Amino acid sequence: MIQRILEVIPGILTWATLLGMIVFSFAFPIWVSVFIIVFDIYWIFRTIYITYYSIKAYKKLREGKKTDWWERCQNIIDPEKYSKEIKEKIKIMKGAFKDDHRFQEKRKIKKEMQKLNDYYHEVKKMIKIKDKILDWRKIVHVVLLPTANETADVIEPAIQSILDSNFPKSQIVILLATEEREPEKQRLAKVNYLKSKFDGKFKDFLVTTHIVKDDELKCKASNATFAAKELMKYLDEREIDYKKVIFSNFDCDSVCHPEYFASLTYAYITEPKRLQRAYQPLPMYHNNIWDTNAFVRVIVTSSSFWHMFQSTRREMVTFSSHSEPFDTLVKVNFWPINMISEDSIIYWKCLAYYHGDYQVKPIYLPISLDAVLANTYWKTIKNQYKQKRRWAYGIENFPVIMRAIWPDKKINIFKKIKSGFEMIEGHHSWATNSFILAFLGWLPLFFGGAKFNESVLAHNLPIVTRYLMTLAMVGLISSMFLSFFLLPPKPKKYTKKRYIYMFLQWFLVPIISPTLGSIPAIDSQTRILIKKYFGEFWVTEKIKK
Repeated sequence: MIQRILEVIPGILTWATLLGMIVFSFAFPIWVSVFIIVFDIYWIFRTIYITYYSIKAYKKLREGKKTDWWERCQNIIDPEKYSKEIKEKIKIMKGAFKDDHRFQEKRKIKKEMQKLNDYYHEVKKMIKIKDKILDWRKIVHVVLLPTANETADVIEPAIQSILDSNFPKSQIVILLATEEREPEKQRLAKVNYLKSKFDGKFKDFLVTTHIVKDDELKCKASNATFAAKELMKYLDEREIDYKKVIFSNFDCDSVCHPEYFASLTYAYITEPKRLQRAYQPLPMYHNNIWDTNAFVRVIVTSSSFWHMFQSTRREMVTFSSHSEPFDTLVKVNFWPINMISEDSIIYWKCLAYYHGDYQVKPIYLPISLDAVLANTYWKTIKNQYKQKRRWAYGIENFPVIMRAIWPDKKINIFKKIKSGFEMIEGHHSWATNSFILAFLGWLPLFFGGAKFNESVLAHNLPIVTRYLMTLAMVGLISSMFLSFFLLPPKPKKYTKKRYIYMFLQWFLVPIISPTLGSIPAIDSQTRILIKKYFGEFWVTEKIKK
């Protein structure tokens, strides 16, 4: 009963808002007009706030890519000695700064000195916890790559990127999790090709084949749980400590940055509460961003901006490809085998297990994924809709989360309320904001009646709304420029004209926001509202051009 009540709350709130827009425009046009102006002002501040922190995250991402994480990883085991080495480097740089350099060179040296000095103080603090710092040589990375119908050419770049990373491959295990329901000939051809291609390149290359049981959904979560339990047997046979194993649950098209595993290891071994942390790189849909169409590019670029913004918040939740301590995954019994949204629910399971003392630690390095791309323009848009609908189906977590954390007296009441409110508000905004911005400003004029239309407020409402929305364009303009900074190099097969399309695509936002943003969210919430649950995980079709 409680589960069902919690399930219907998001859908009811969304439909009450959408229908209420029309009803209240009839009954209370003046109050709706005031609400519109207040909402527009709120939207300006929200846009500026998100833009500011997105830019802040971008700067951290840029610095993360410049940092030699492998060097830090190897030296941090002895922070006292390492701090002295850093101090010596700073001293040498100060000497170079005094030399006869040009202004730009001096500016660069000064910036590097400041960065190194900040890190020096960070290392000095670690001297106090040096007994808690783990030896990086004892760490084992396991990279899970779940696959259903994806072809080898989709998965191969992901494994190759791990091979190209600068962390020792003798400490990395590849775990390819296949599905028995995939045609056997296709599955075996894929497995045999990948195993032969990367044979002997890693500590091990494991393959599991998941058979869906009666109590399971055909979903990524049930496959991941099966593979993880098989991994337990492998680790137990070799007496490998779960606390020394970092488990990365990647989408099978995830191309990691060369420094990712060094940075991840560094974050893990230096964190005293490492078992109460998840580790999240920044998802960028760059593998084929130049190949897909404008509608998809706007959607996935906006998604990347959102996750960059989220990385600056303490309340960040795991998404797509991320990493966790294997010991923690074992304690929470892995992913639910009957839920579609597996990437965020594991965070909430861990949060509940540790009574609220669990958080996601951002790794400011990109992990590149495939954007939606099908054989035709229309099918690509259709598949993008389905992918967004699957992401929006993450609201299925809300009842499970509330039932898990609400009875727990060890979790602060304000944290419970905040967690529930943020999830509801986020999905409600996702479903309704674009419609409020696009249509609500005009509804009082259509439905408010002759008396209202003769008022001063009615005459000024469109003007005020237009000016406020023009101010809010600062966020869109910032996104346009930031998207160019984030773009990977242009493939040689495209001319410079492609940049023009990349610019013009942002003028599609008023069309894309409701159709590929809000409507998929409304779709998912309505399905849960009327008990038309998804029966299986929809796997995004991925092709290579």
